[in-house]
Amino acid sequence: MGRLSRFEIAQMIDVSAVQANSTAEEVQNVIALACEFDCIAVYALGEQTRDIFKTLPAINQQRLAEGKPKVKIGGVAGFPDGGVMTSVKAYEAAQMVELGCDEIDMVMNVGLALSGQWDHVGADIAAVKQAIGSVPLKVILECGYLNDDQIAQAAITAADAGADWVKSGTGWTEKKTSVHTIEVMKQAVGDRCLVKAAGGVRDLDTLLAMYDVGARRFGIGVRTARAILEAAAAQEKQ
Repeated sequence: MGRLSRFEIAQMIDVSAVQANSTAEEVQNVIALACEFDCIAVYALGEQTRDIFKTLPAINQQRLAEGKPKVKIGGVAGFPDGGVMTSVKAYEAAQMVELGCDEIDMVMNVGLALSGQWDHVGADIAAVKQAIGSVPLKVILECGYLNDDQIAQAAITAADAGADWVKSGTGWTEKKTSVHTIEVMKQAVGDRCLVKAAGGVRDLDTLLAMYDVGARRFGIGVRTARAILEAAAAQEKQ
């Protein structure tokens, strides 16, 4: 398939089960798929993240012994609406790090962004970053609610507040992330932080198009992730 191998694509995919109705079985399916294809990380909602820690660390020990990459465990904070008090969001993020999470995806306060209260939005992000220290922070902008100018401002605000990544969405909104959305985010932050696409990565062609405009991580549900990785493997054999 040319520029990216199946393994390289897998190493940019976070496999997730982060819907309100995601079951314990789906969380285990996420772990199984990530290990099968060497995905970079797995995500679940807060309480179910504990279940991941019951099984994946032992699996990772075996993977490392076999020369395979570790599957990281991500944690979420303020998910999915971002509207909780900053102190609660920061505490939740810190709890995820204490549990052992390798990175944190937090949701920006979308209502404050839509109200133009960018200083407050930035302070909310900065508080979470302070709470988790050197652990990588991805800030979910929930772009489905924002116009292009607001997306750009949100991305800049997150970068100013110490975000390591800006992420397009939770996957909970009706309007899904487009290639154009990723382009707007990347142009806004440049090389100040990295860009993660989520909530609209439906097939391999879309993933590659988003990669071309700057996305370097992709948050994808388990069924779609399998289809994309199988398509990548098939193209690699051609």
